Amino acid sequence: MASIIKEILKHLPEGVISNAIYEGANIVLYTKDRNFLIEGIEEIKKVVDIFKKRIELRADPSVLMPPERAKKKILEIIPEDANVGEINFDPERSIVIIEAEKPGVAIGKQGSVLKEIKKKTFWTAQIKRKPPIRSEIIENIETVLYESGDEIKKFLHKVGERIYNGWIRGRKNEWVRVGFLGGAGQVGRSCILLQTQESRVLIDVGIDVSREDINAFPILNVPEFNLNEIDAVIVSHAHMDHSGFVPALFRYGYRGPVYVTAPTRDVMTLLQLDYIKIMMQSGKEPMYNADDIKEMLKHTIVLDYDEVTDITPDVRITFHNAGHILGSSMVHIHIGNGLHNLLYTGDLKFIRTELLDPAITKFQRLESLIIESTYGGKNDILPKREEAEEELIKIVENTIERKGKVLIPVLGVGRAQEVMLIIEKAISSGRLKKIPVYIDGMVWDITAIHTAYPDFLSTRVRTRIYNSNNPFLADFFKRVGSNKEREMVIEKNEPCVIIATSGMLTGGASVQYLKELGENPNNGLIFVSYLAEGTLGRRIVSGEREFSFKENSNVRHVKINLEVHHVHGLSGHADRKELGRFLRYLNPKPKKIIVVHGERSKSKELKSFFENRFRTETIVPKNLEIVRLV
Repeated sequence: MASIIKEILKHLPEGVISNAIYEGANIVLYTKDRNFLIEGIEEIKKVVDIFKKRIELRADPSVLMPPERAKKKILEIIPEDANVGEINFDPERSIVIIEAEKPGVAIGKQGSVLKEIKKKTFWTAQIKRKPPIRSEIIENIETVLYESGDEIKKFLHKVGERIYNGWIRGRKNEWVRVGFLGGAGQVGRSCILLQTQESRVLIDVGIDVSREDINAFPILNVPEFNLNEIDAVIVSHAHMDHSGFVPALFRYGYRGPVYVTAPTRDVMTLLQLDYIKIMMQSGKEPMYNADDIKEMLKHTIVLDYDEVTDITPDVRITFHNAGHILGSSMVHIHIGNGLHNLLYTGDLKFIRTELLDPAITKFQRLESLIIESTYGGKNDILPKREEAEEELIKIVENTIERKGKVLIPVLGVGRAQEVMLIIEKAISSGRLKKIPVYIDGMVWDITAIHTAYPDFLSTRVRTRIYNSNNPFLADFFKRVGSNKEREMVIEKNEPCVIIATSGMLTGGASVQYLKELGENPNNGLIFVSYLAEGTLGRRIVSGEREFSFKENSNVRHVKINLEVHHVHGLSGHADRKELGRFLRYLNPKPKKIIVVHGERSKSKELKSFFENRFRTETIVPKNLEIVRLV
């Protein structure tokens, strides 16, 4: 046992602890003494106060009530109105995970129900909210995790050993620095390598979905990068330009931790699986397969917002709401024993939207800031949110009046659900006629994930879900789950709205709809996402109106006669004004700002703005450039 565990055991009665292991940065103590399991909590609290670490006491697996008997007992203990769903046992870790429609009822006042479960069955119960919409991807992920319990237990212990007893470098004269392996001067393939005196950490590992060459991937064939030396990977959010390359690391042999929020884990898994599917349908070889994604899942460590955790001997991180998409995080990184504090914003939004609350701005310490600049140009001033929502509804209204269909290509996560909420509000208030709103394929799956994590949503939506008034369950939302159903939507002689991926028309169902609906001038096409250069969406808004599509061995020519609109104000990114306000409210102020994730011209304009307004050193790095922090 490492020294910290030995020190902890000195403060506990001799012989009551049968095993002590790490679960990442947490320490778990197992006991065969059933009385100490129930009555020893105060002893554990005293030890926590001394060591300032998360320490949990669980029953040794040998004394647990058998799962079938425990399940019956749990159902007797939990009040019926909690509406219990699945009950899954993780015997390797002595944990039982219980789904309930009303988690508060299942937990009980001050955890009374959980205490009773432990007292009667000796299992440590964890309560999770039962998803209002069944999510196959969440179920599959949970199956992988349950089936890999022993492997995950050993992995987490290994992570803990690295954190608490794993000093292997200790290069005191080495700079603390960040290197940019993608995402500098561009939108796509975000990838930052943080190097400290002891640690090597990757922050985001994305792909550029708008490219089809080697430049779509992070630049890893450089002397600074050695996969065998990477201690941890941090993923700020699920979009493919931030998470899409993570499974490839596991294909190449990485077996370290990947730190994410729970929604990010679930959504990025779905997007990565969809990426494999799209690549194979296009006759291209994907960079990884489903087994690599499965390996990634077994190495994810899930964190909540505001949960502080060590990830290496000299790096501690905390996730904070970024306001961009479900589970999106700004990453606060504490380096060394107060040596330096870095905030990486990932993608952020600094206004309250229908779906999410705005990014936070208060931190204990902050010396350096890495910030996005997608809409950082001097002319990147988005319309007010209310105006953008009204524009969207007006376009839908006009198209419906002429008996047309409205196609809204969306990013599957974030923008899709935002549009759904805007339309739901308009129909519920009577502002818009009640019409079918078809949700195609992956958008529905990701929406199901949203309903599973209401605590990550805006206060308004969260309250509605808690009060059994889930806006995503409105009866006019119709799922499209197959090609046959898609054909029926296209052929049906009715006005409707179709929400489908991808948002830039780089592939997916939205392109199929465009081919069939594009030539009818009564129909409408509304873009609500950022459109990268070279994508079909960017070409259409730039004025191109004739396109050729390869279908098997044939070529199909399509004229775009429908009305084309680009509603800018619904972006999940902060515009120039929001970025300025974010920095104005940021407390404390950083001494150094590094601008990334934007076309180079926009990043430079944002740099000038920050320097002139805030008198702060600001850097716009290029890919492969290294910036010293300390």
